[in-house]
Formats: sequence, structure tokens, C-alpha cells
Amino acid sequence: MMRRIAVLDAPTNLGLRPPTPTSVPGCAKAPGALRDHDLLARLRARDAGCVTPARYDPGDWRPGDGVCHAREIADYSLALAERIGSIIDRGEFPVVLGGDCSVLLGSALAMHRLGEAVGGRIGLVFVDGHSDFRHPGNASYVGAAAGEDLALVTGRGQADLAALEGRRPYFRDIDVVVLGIRAQDEYRLDLQAAGITTRPVPALRAEGAARTAQWAHEQLADCAGYWVHIDVDVLDPAVMPAVDAPDPGGIAFAELEILLAGLVDTPHCLGVELTVFDPDYDPDGSYAAEIVNTVVAGLAPVTAPEAVPPRLLSARPAPGPRRGNGRSDRVERSGAVGRPHGLGAETDLADGDGSAGAVVDSDRDRSAEVTQRGLPGRAHAEPSGVRAVIPVAVEHEPVGPPASAGPGLLRRASPPAGDTSGESPATDNGADLHKADTA
Repeated sequence: MMRRIAVLDAPTNLGLRPPTPTSVPGCAKAPGALRDHDLLARLRARDAGCVTPARYDPGDWRPGDGVCHAREIADYSLALAERIGSIIDRGEFPVVLGGDCSVLLGSALAMHRLGEAVGGRIGLVFVDGHSDFRHPGNASYVGAAAGEDLALVTGRGQADLAALEGRRPYFRDIDVVVLGIRAQDEYRLDLQAAGITTRPVPALRAEGAARTAQWAHEQLADCAGYWVHIDVDVLDPAVMPAVDAPDPGGIAFAELEILLAGLVDTPHCLGVELTVFDPDYDPDGSYAAEIVNTVVAGLAPVTAPEAVPPRLLSARPAPGPRRGNGRSDRVERSGAVGRPHGLGAETDLADGDGSAGAVVDSDRDRSAEVTQRGLPGRAHAEPSGVRAVIPVAVEHEPVGPPASAGPGLLRRASPPAGDTSGESPATDNGADLHKADTA
């Protein structure tokens, strides 16, 4: 049976600095701009409404005050987690339209609640042009949550954002896969030191988008499921400049489409969020149209008639140190490339490097759309004839929460034992309100 998509608007811009002293970031307009291109109709999705943020107003915020809009972002994250939880309770696939990257805090909170409910861990695939890993332990300043979201959801930073409901971290470092950051990312060594698995653009392109999606599955084989975060600044500004912090060296729309399709083509993908598109830099709507085309094509596996319904995997003990996979020269940190639990390893084929899946020619995979839409320059294309790994749709052992759990599984008001959410937030030094990790 097909999985039904529910589209939820999260038009927050609270995590960004103002473009000018008298203006506000335009990414709050993104959900409306994408809906104007018939996104819901083309996805055959249910309209799950909108979580309205507080008014954007830095007020008397000053350097040294910690993350700007922290209280408003915390309140918004709680509300967003409730709505995402209600969508998952209905058995639907949430697609969250941001807004800036601070929406990840609400998604992360929802995923942590779910993990607690099913007795397992939920992972994160973080597709972003920047690591967003700035925090008081590695920078002299904090200020913009959209430039610090990955640090916050992995438990770094002030408790009023990183430990909502006493949950800290929302995602463990070993349960995070970062894709699409630039090779020169300022915090790439911090990610490596933390044990967070990464595949920057050069490695992603060398392996191909389809194979990278399968590799991401394998890195999260010990998780009950995973959430996908996509910041459109993962795209090269040559094809998508309508973001707050464009950075050369990104991927193409066609690569993002293939990557997204590979990530969602499993019942263990629980939902997707899309962030940082700014319609203020898209006066004729052409970039919005291209984003919608990419999202619709990339989410096609979710709504395909043969799609397997979402199922969470059985709880498994925390893994020990991962074994190397022989590709440390092409990724920042390599993890074990074992066959994903529940992904039908017995029926999969394996290529020479141990990756599981059915082997097909990549130029037969989505060839019509990719060749028509093209890539920004020859270097961005996967070479003709490259063999890509596509997950095989197989039956899975039904696991997850008991039927008696009923609705409201994720919406738990009472925090777990040892709640520390009432403690005073740590004071952080410094003050950049921009998403980009720049001084």
C-alpha cells in the first residue's frame, strides 16, 4: 500500500539574523511559494496546516546573551513536535516545509519521543551545505540557531534549546550522517572528532547520489528509523542561489533528486524537512518551481503503490565502535558497511565493495528527468555507466509500537526522570546572528 504524505508548514525565520537592520529573513515565505507551484496536488498529499511562529524581533538581544530568540524557538519546537507526532500517529509521512534550519529542533524532539516510545533510537540524515555545528565548545560566539542546529540536536549548547523536556541529546552522535557539506567546512574536524559520519560533496559525487543514499542507510542500521533534514543550500549557487548563505561547490538538482529518492525508499525513513529557501531572491518563481519538481520526483518512492508502509525496527543495543569500510580516503569518517537490519539482506546483491542492493546502471535510473534537467557543468554529473545501488523493496518483519499504544504515542507532556529542563540556560559568548559559520 502507498504511504500518504502530509505537508506541514513551518514558516519560522527565528533562527536567522536580519538581512538588513530594517528587514527580516524571507525564508518564512518558502512554504507559501512552494505551495503556489501545486506541491500538495502533485504529491497527492494531505494539508496538515501550519505551525505559526512568534513574531521575528531580536529586541534588545546583545552579544553574550546566547542564542537569539531562544525562548521563542523553544516554544515553537514544542508545538512543531506535537504536530509532527500527530502526523506519524496517523500513519502518514510528514513533509515539513521550513523556514530556517531551527525547525530541526522540533523534528528532533518528535523523533526522540518516538524513540523512547518504541524502545529504540532514531537517526538523522543531515543533508546540508554547512555543518551547522557551531557551539560554545568550538566557537567564540553563538547567536543564530540556524547555524547551530546540528550542534543543538546532538546535545551541545544551552539547555533551554538542547535539552527540551530533559531530553539530551535528541540524536546521538553515532546516529547522525551528514551529507553534502563543503570539503572546506569550518567544523569538519569537530564532526570527525565527535564520531559523526560525514560525506562531503567531493565524496558524494565520487560515489554517486544513489550509492550515497544506500551508504547512509547502512550507517544507521542500528537505528529503529531515521529522519531526513534537507537544507537547499546543499545545492550549488549556480543552480540555486536563493538561500541566505550560498556557498560554491554544491550538488545539482538532479543529484538531490536521486539522493532524496534513495533516502526515502525504505519504510525506515520517517519523514523529511526542507529548509532555507528564500523567495525574496526568487522574484519570478523559477527556483521555487525547480525545488517543487525535485521534491515531487524525489518523493515518488513514498507514494508508489508498491511502497512498504512505515515500520520501526526492533530495539537493539547501542553498537560498539564501527569497523572501517576501506573508504576512509573518500569520507571524513567511515563506519561499518554491514547490511541494514530489516532491509532484506538475503535477497540483495552485493557489489565489489560490500554495498547491499540491486545493481543497475545509473543512466537507466531516472534517466529521463536527469538528462533533461542536466547538471551545472560536466563535473557535476555521475559518469555514464556508473553502477549505482538501489534498495530492493522487500517484505519486512512488522515491529514497532504495539497496537494498544493508540493515538497520541508521541505527544508526551511529562518529561522523563532526571529532567533538567528547568535548569538555567548556559550563557554563551559571542554574537553572530547569521546562519553561516563566519565571524
